[in-house]
Amino acid sequence: MVIYLDSGDPVAMREYGVRVAGFTTNPTLLKQGGGGWADLLAAANGKPVSFEVFADDFDEMERQARVIASWRDNVYVKIPVTNTKGESTAPLMRKLGMEGIKINATAVMTMSQIETVARSLIYAPAILSIFCGRIADTGRDPVPFVTKALAVKHATTHILWASTREVYNVVQARQAGADIITMTPDLIKKLDLTGKDLAEYSLDTVKMFYNDAKGLSL
Repeated sequence: MVIYLDSGDPVAMREYGVRVAGFTTNPTLLKQGGGGWADLLAAANGKPVSFEVFADDFDEMERQARVIASWRDNVYVKIPVTNTKGESTAPLMRKLGMEGIKINATAVMTMSQIETVARSLIYAPAILSIFCGRIADTGRDPVPFVTKALAVKHATTHILWASTREVYNVVQARQAGADIITMTPDLIKKLDLTGKDLAEYSLDTVKMFYNDAKGLSL
């Protein structure tokens, strides 16, 4: 399993580029990151990078997808699993895939969506992004969703554990068999804590609280 950085900031992409195998963005991250398309493409340095269409109309989605796909061979076009009316984009994914456009199907969160999208991503290399963190936010175990996707996906489709919330999700994603996990810069920093002695970590935490309390009085 490999890690993709989830960021729209070209500075962060360059900083963490040596630690990740690729990059994912979305409109929210792009607004926060402030980088232009050219900056982000340059920061990706040839590694896989996903850019999302931002239209809601299928014809405009298709037009934007073709523009994005034309930028570089390492670019994947992120297509949301539905538009804002809840209408499936699977037929569009299939059409674009037949032309060799690499798709990253995003915001996938139901078993039905997994089945429908998997049947559409069969013509070109693709990523099926399951928003496991959001699934877990609802009190559901996301692992069976990954297992389902692995059972029905095409050989050229990679399963991505998205909306990662904590470092332990890396363990879960690896055990579930996911191909990729996305992580924010803050979470990647926490990877250095993997395997840390818990007694030592406890003492570090006590010291932090003690230092933070300086200046307080009762």
